[in-house]
Amino acid sequence: MAISNTLKFYLDRAEQAREDAEAATLSNVVDRCRRSEAAWTILAERAALAERNRQKLEMMKAAELPPE
Repeated sequence: MAISNTLKFYLDRAEQAREDAEAATLSNVVDRCRRSEAAWTILAERAALAERNRQKLEMMKAAELPPE
């Protein structure tokens, strides 16, 4: 499965938020970064699901086409 640009962006942002949380010294900043990481991770999971569903739909449509 090729990774979409959107999915890669979400995964990159989640990783950056995780790194920021590890580097932070203030508890409120750590909390904010962890919440950000969680949000980006959820978006990445949704994007991955959408990509899988899109691929399934394309395969189903291709199977319905008569051979040329």
